Amino acid sequence: MKLPRRLAALAVLPLAIGLAGCAPAVVMKSAPDAANTGCAEVTVRLPETVGGLPIRETDAQATGAWGDPAGVFLTCGVTVPGPSEADCIDVAGVDWLRDASNETLTVFTTYGRDPAISVGVDAVNVSGGPVLEDLSSAVSVIEQTRRCLARTEAIDTTPND
Repeated sequence: MKLPRRLAALAVLPLAIGLAGCAPAVVMKSAPDAANTGCAEVTVRLPETVGGLPIRETDAQATGAWGDPAGVFLTCGVTVPGPSEADCIDVAGVDWLRDASNETLTVFTTYGRDPAISVGVDAVNVSGGPVLEDLSSAVSVIEQTRRCLARTEAIDTTPND
């Protein structure tokens, strides 16, 4: 009789190991314009890894997260930014406004695309450059209608006659 119990225990062991490896969904909040069809186009194209971190399940529409614990957070449908004095960088053809006011989470928001996408990067554990590079293909499905200007381009130096 001991043999069947051992076999039953061995049969349950892989299931228990599999369940122990499942991380819960990352709790996130949907953005106001998350139902935009552009967000659906982006989320179906999110890569399996970003900055070397594996994708995670999230509990909110038009969001993505990577890493365990999560170190990269994507939210589509955030407020479209207007002209800004924030640092703007072009990564693989996508313009991003950079907000590094938080010591642990650098936030990048697309510029010139509607809907806009915000990506939070845990600056302690992962670098923003590779993350944005990995996300550029998915984000590029949203048409860019404006681009960032260098400060010298933004200043009109022609005299007024």
